Amino acid sequence: MNPDNVNCAVDCVDGCVLGDRCPHQEYQQETAKFIEDTSLDKMIEIAEIARMKKLSEPPKWVIPDEI
Repeated sequence: MNPDNVNCAVDCVDGCVLGDRCPHQEYQQETAKFIEDTSLDKMIEIAEIARMKKLSEPPKWVIPDEI
């Protein structure tokens, strides 16, 4: 499989289909290190902060081009 033809968001949902040829391998290592070094309580705290930030933002209006 050619790495240029792979849409990671779609094709790699159940795991990387490219294996060692994955162009995002550095991110896999960073993610594995984050998961290993960060407690679940800290991850939940990070998620809660992000959720509260999102809730406190003003609504974003989408106005269609054709009215």
